[in-house]
Amino acid sequence: VTIKHITAAILITVVALLGFQTRSQAVAGPAVVDAAATYKTKCAACHGADGSGNTAAGKSLKCRDLRSAEVQGQSDAQLLAIITKGKAKMPGFEKSLGADSCKALVAHVRSLKK
Repeated sequence: VTIKHITAAILITVVALLGFQTRSQAVAGPAVVDAAATYKTKCAACHGADGSGNTAAGKSLKCRDLRSAEVQGQSDAQLLAIITKGKAKMPGFEKSLGADSCKALVAHVRSLKK
């Protein structure tokens, strides 16, 4: 088993799990709660619970530290584009999570700031 096989298995698992995610409610309160839960189930495996990217998958995929000045310095629109459309090895989540959940994830990423 190689790193490529492990990485592929992780990506396939993440994509498969995305099909089971339900869309968050459009109300502000539940969306914030849903963002933390969504992050935990969809993002933390690679980006880490704290956003550091210090996980086996995160290291393998060279995930950015979401707490870093580089990431936090991006506009909300830039972060939303990455979450919805994907970037490099990260898949886009707009179709599986919906626009509201993706917007809520931007706020959650902001909450990870160092």
